[in-house]
This record gives sequence, C-alpha cells and structure tokens, in this order.
Amino acid sequence: MAVVAALVSSSVAGAPARPAAAPAAGVPGPRAGEADLLLDGDSLTLGQMFAVLDASRVSVRLTAGARARMRRNRAGALGALRSGARVYGWNQALGPLKDRELTQAEQRRFQRNILLSNAAGTGAPFPPQVARLALVLRANQMARGRMGVRPQLAERLLDLVNAGVTPEMPQVGSLGIGDLQPMAEAGLVAIGEEAPARYRGVVGPASRVLPRAGLARSFTLEQGEALAVISGSTVVAADFVHALRRAERLAGLAEGGLALFMDATGAEAAALDARTHAERHIPGETGVAARLRALVAGSGWMTDAGRRRRGETHDRVQDAVSVRAAPHILGALREALADDRTVLEREAGSSTSNPLVFPVPGGPDEFLMGGNYDGDLLAHEIDRLNGHIADVGVLYEQLSARLLSPVWSYGLPASLAGGKVGLNSGMVQVQTVATALVPEMQVRAYPPSVLSRPAKTGQEDHNTMAMASVRALQENLDRLEVVIAVEMLMSAQGIDLIRARMDGLPLGAGTALLWRAIRRRIPPLGDDRWMSPDLDAMIRLVAGGELLDAVRRADAGRLRRTP
Repeated sequence: MAVVAALVSSSVAGAPARPAAAPAAGVPGPRAGEADLLLDGDSLTLGQMFAVLDASRVSVRLTAGARARMRRNRAGALGALRSGARVYGWNQALGPLKDRELTQAEQRRFQRNILLSNAAGTGAPFPPQVARLALVLRANQMARGRMGVRPQLAERLLDLVNAGVTPEMPQVGSLGIGDLQPMAEAGLVAIGEEAPARYRGVVGPASRVLPRAGLARSFTLEQGEALAVISGSTVVAADFVHALRRAERLAGLAEGGLALFMDATGAEAAALDARTHAERHIPGETGVAARLRALVAGSGWMTDAGRRRRGETHDRVQDAVSVRAAPHILGALREALADDRTVLEREAGSSTSNPLVFPVPGGPDEFLMGGNYDGDLLAHEIDRLNGHIADVGVLYEQLSARLLSPVWSYGLPASLAGGKVGLNSGMVQVQTVATALVPEMQVRAYPPSVLSRPAKTGQEDHNTMAMASVRALQENLDRLEVVIAVEMLMSAQGIDLIRARMDGLPLGAGTALLWRAIRRRIPPLGDDRWMSPDLDAMIRLVAGGELLDAVRRADAGRLRRTP
C-alpha cells in the first residue's frame, strides 16, 4: 500500500524526562510545532511516531479507505456471530471465564465491565507523549480492518489525540501479553468515565475533562470493542519508541564523549582506521568509526607531536581496550538500534489483538482466536537494547575513571585537579557518581523477558513481562545520561588542563565544537569549588540538543567530503 501518512513538521531531537523517580531528570528538548498524519493501518513510519512524541500539537485522521475497510470488517464480524460463532470477548466472557456465554442484552454492559475490571494498575503514569502515541498506534492497528470494530472507535481515540487529551495510564500491571491495565484506563477515558485524563497540563476525571476539551462527554462501546482497545502490547510499543528515541540520542552523545576523551588523552587514531573496521563486516561499527574519525579530524593532540608535548618519550603502541574496542561496543549498540527500528515499524502496522476477523469466500466471515497480542519479540528486543545500554555505561564509567590517574590518562594532573594537587581534590567525587550508577544499571539490565510467571488460573500461563523490561530500559537511559555527562565534563577538564602545552596544535574538528559548547555553560575547574551545580549543568547539556547538534555537524562535514 502506498505511504499516505504525511507530516507537516519534522521531529526534533530531545526526549522529555519521565516522571518516575530516576537518578537524573532530563529536561525537555525543543519540540516541533505540529504533526499531521493520515492513518491507513499500513504506512506509519518511525519518523512519524517520533513526531507524535515531539510535536506540541498532533492532528491525526483515518483515510477513507481505512474507514471503508473497517465498516466491511465490522459487518463481517456481526454476520459471523449471527451464524452461530462463539467468540471470546464478543459473546463469551474473558480469561478463566471464557466458557461463560453472554446474552445479547448483556453486551453493552459487558464492554464497560471489561474496562472497569481491567483498569487495575498502579505506579506513576506514563509521560503524556507516550500515552498519546499509544492511542495513535492503537487506532492505526484498528485501521487495518481485522479487529471487527467500527471506525468510530478508532476515531474516538484520535479525537482525544487531536483535542490534546491524554489518559493517565499507570506503568505497573501489564504482563506484556496485552497492555490490559493501562489501555483499560485509556478506554475508560474514551467513554467518559471517572478515570483521570490530562488536558492543558491539568489532570481531572474524564467526565469533566472531555467537555472542557470540546469532546462529547460519553461514548458507547458496541459488541466486541472493549477487547480491541486493551488487547495488544500497544503501550509497551509506544514506550519502546520513546526509549529508542532517547537511546539513539545517547548513542550520538556517547560518540562525542569518546572524541573528547581521545583528544584529552592523546589517543592513537589507528584504532579508528577504516581498513580495520571493514574487516569486521559490522555496519554499525563501521559507521561509528567513520563518525569518530570526523569528530577527531585534524587533531594535533592525537599525533606523535602532541604526545611529545605531554611528555611521552616513546611511541605509544596502543591504547587500552576501552579505547580500541569502543567503536565495536558502540557499533553493537547501533546494530541493536537499527534492528529495533524495523521491529517497531512492523509492530505499528500489525493487527495485535485477539480475536481477529477474516473474510471467507462464499461463506460468513471467520473469527480466529490466537496470540497476536503477545509482546514476546518486543520484550526480548527491549532487554537486548538494555543490555547494550548497560554495557555502554560500564565503558564510560571506565573512561572517566582513567582520567583521574596520571598513568592511565598519559600525564593529566592527578584527579583532574585544576589547582595545587593535594590541596585540591579535583573531580574524584564527580567520577564516583558514575561508579555509583553502574551497578544499578547492571542489576536493571537483567532481562525480565526470561522471568515469565503464570497468571489467571493457568489460562495465561506464559507472560513476556515486556512492561517490566521497558521500565527498566527507561530507568537505565536516565542513568546513562548521567554517566555520559560525567565522562564529558571530565574530558573537557582534561583538555583545559593541558591546553597550554598544546599551544598551536588544534583539537579535532568535532571535539572543538563539543568543548566550546561545554565551556559556554560550565567554566573549567581551577581550585576546588562546589561541584553539584557543574554536574547538574552538564546533565542538562546532555539531555538537551546542543551537544548532539555539534556531533551531527561534524558528521555532516564528513558526509559532504565523501565522494
């Protein structure tokens, strides 16, 4: 099917911090103005999902073709029921009660009861932009015309999006085989119950919020529609998109932080040589090495002449593994990110519900009951990405630790003290912040996807735990922001401490941009001073867009030079 979703505005780097407790709360980056999408169930791209996260206002509509397809599918579903089909969630009860038949008179009440009974979550709500994306994803999946629901249901979800209303969906409760608890809360908001919703920064009962937003106070679900709202790992997917957005930004910042470290320590550039990385045949690694070469391009500090200025009397044979293998570690992260892009675009355009309705030539349509709601692939991909994020955290904690030692840093003053060493303790305690966070990252990288527990009297005897996985990933992204901030702040200090010795030798093209961006906000450390404000300012820089822009400018220069 041709791509029909169109954006009025492009997305912007920067992911607002999550409200859940975390070691560091990032600040929102700049937001795009508006995003305008048409949903056909098949064409939603990751870039458009990012736009839904980033835009200050979103306008989303179904295509005429999607509405017609949904009407045909709904008619076929009702025809199958008239032919005597017994269908889970339509004329049969749910879960362990699946064999209980429901009368026609009970149908509407049953739909509301499904939402009421499943809305049993707890914990901090998802960020509003994640809740908004979950509604868009669910409407897009409905637009495929396999869930048997009316187009009016998908349009009701999009009405919330277009009016700027987002359900307050709790983060704890889903087992990753359908986000039942959070999406039930969203369903209650859509039908105008007392469930909380956010509008213009204020949270209140949907029954009062919806009229203030110009929407009808109530909406009635018809037979089979409640299950289509809650079945499917839609909230996990939306939060995974958010995490992927953040992880891609941090991957770029990590490359910038490594460039700062390499200039500060006069690292051997041979470890970035394209010939070495071409022999490994890993595209992500090859790309990282190329971007690092662009960041340190023209550096006089990473030369034999620069190293002699540091006091090195012998040619440096090779650097530590943390430097030489950094393109491989960051390249592995890039490989996972590329795979996750494919997984999420495929998820957005899939029918992730149970049951589904299919036409049968010459006969009534057929309900098929299966497991398309299951989030197993999402769970394992999230855990895989979290493992890479934790590994990068370990790497950058070690890089910052090396900067404290004159031996490991090749002659930088001990503890990066700016004044008299001993009288001044420098950045020792700044570095221990990273050391404190890394064990937390390692613990939170344990994969919940291998910890299935049976539930609901054995009817749901395998659960992916994908929601636990994505919550752990988001928490580790918070931690990685701090670990990278520590390394970049310390690397910039290392550069300042030996600038006088390097007079006349340039920093790398990208390194210079990053160093200047840091120094516009944070002065170099001389005699000891209160360090918490410096670290907080550095964390804000990492969470914002300025440093990433510098990394991208350096790479853009490389691309312009490439024939």
